[in-house]
Amino acid sequence: MARQIVSVIGGKELPSGTPYASINPARPSETVATVLLAGADTFAEACRTAAAAQREWAQIPAPVRGRVIASIGRLVEANAEELARLVTREVGKPYREALGEVREIIDTCDFFLGEGRRLYGQTVPSEMPDKQLFTFRVPVGVAAVITAGNFPVAVPSWYLVPALLCGNAVVWKPAEYAAASAHALYRIFAAAGLPDGVLNVVFADGPETYAGLERALGEGTVHKVGFTGSTAVGRAIGELCGRHLQSPCLELGGKNPMVIMPDADLDLAVEGALFSGFGTAGQRCTSLGTAIVHEDVHDEFLDRFVTAVRNAKIGDPNGDVLYGPLLDHKFAERFEEYLTWIQPHHTVLPGPIGRMEGEGLYYHPVIVDGVRPDDRLFLEETFGPIVGVTTFSTLDEAIELANKPGYGLSSSIYTTDPKAAFRFRAGVSAGMVSVNNSTSGAEAHLPFGGNGKSGNGSRQSGMWVLDQFTRWQAMNWDYSGRLQKAQMDVAEITPDLGFRL
Repeated sequence: MARQIVSVIGGKELPSGTPYASINPARPSETVATVLLAGADTFAEACRTAAAAQREWAQIPAPVRGRVIASIGRLVEANAEELARLVTREVGKPYREALGEVREIIDTCDFFLGEGRRLYGQTVPSEMPDKQLFTFRVPVGVAAVITAGNFPVAVPSWYLVPALLCGNAVVWKPAEYAAASAHALYRIFAAAGLPDGVLNVVFADGPETYAGLERALGEGTVHKVGFTGSTAVGRAIGELCGRHLQSPCLELGGKNPMVIMPDADLDLAVEGALFSGFGTAGQRCTSLGTAIVHEDVHDEFLDRFVTAVRNAKIGDPNGDVLYGPLLDHKFAERFEEYLTWIQPHHTVLPGPIGRMEGEGLYYHPVIVDGVRPDDRLFLEETFGPIVGVTTFSTLDEAIELANKPGYGLSSSIYTTDPKAAFRFRAGVSAGMVSVNNSTSGAEAHLPFGGNGKSGNGSRQSGMWVLDQFTRWQAMNWDYSGRLQKAQMDVAEITPDLGFRL
């Protein structure tokens, strides 16, 4: 029987709300969990609870908070297989990929456990005698974190771990279609010894979450918003936060280009295109959008790519497959809409398109050759197993095509020429660049994030995310015993500027 999942605020479960069925997309008739969705009032209440708990949490020394993060990492490690199996069951991610996603939480914890001893400020020399200047990192307060379900446990950890380490409290709103996975992760965090109210989880739909966030911002109980999801929703959250003079941490969609130069190792390029285009059924923000292939190698690359896709296994995510089902019914419906963007001038490969036979939300992989720069398939994110292919003649043209959609998350170039690699890096607008590697793949100690339609320049992961969850505070300490006025009482040394040899 499916479990019932409820919101948890201040360590207490809220056994009320509107029922929502989180299904197994490989067998949609199977309900993984019944989720009780809360409303805007509950979200605002969670933010008030977090604000009250945050003050005491911030007083705990940062190295001690780091030990809590270390405990989270060890607990995730001890529960890795069970958590990965739950992710596979709830969102249809192949088990091997799900294990990798869980590993990413462990890596994130391992990186940040030491940052509790490295929340460095600086001692800065003063222009005055008998005066010292200091800088400190201080927590922002309460972080409201809203995450998607394609990476239901790894991506949330990118927000939760550094936010908690830095002394903030968190209200986390996961995707409702991945509620069981999120609730399991919450329980692991709670078992590490977090005080009640420091981490709260609220299950709600989009409109209620937005209304609750708007209320909390108005009440002053949210000081940072982290959001992973679509560009359209990211814009709305950015506008809302802007009205309160806040800058959210936005990780949005992508139309990620892969440039294949005439000197590329085509077998390697095909392997990268297969993984980044169709891994997780193309439902990553870093999934390959368009392969931009030099005209001299287009035909050969396409032949090899089509063969690789045709030979790939799609099916039960518990088996050895390239990808499993789409995440949920709503993503299947959107993918079917994307298929209507195929035009007569396109060549569709390798075979049938649309939903595969059987119960699960399985869809055939689609390669669309001949996409043009003004096609919707070229310009807009297509969240699902579909990859466009186009051609170029010069590297400058390839860079222009790579930037044209206006996204700027991830990118890739396959070449053996270092000059081409560095010219591409300098010219592409993406926040992340891979050379002879796929557009997908993140490591816990590198900055993750995009520009343009892919985000507002904020970064997750690595030490760079600390700037999202701390504020800089400056302090000056004058022990001269008199008022020294900056820029006015500064000693002057007069040079002889007319001196010449």
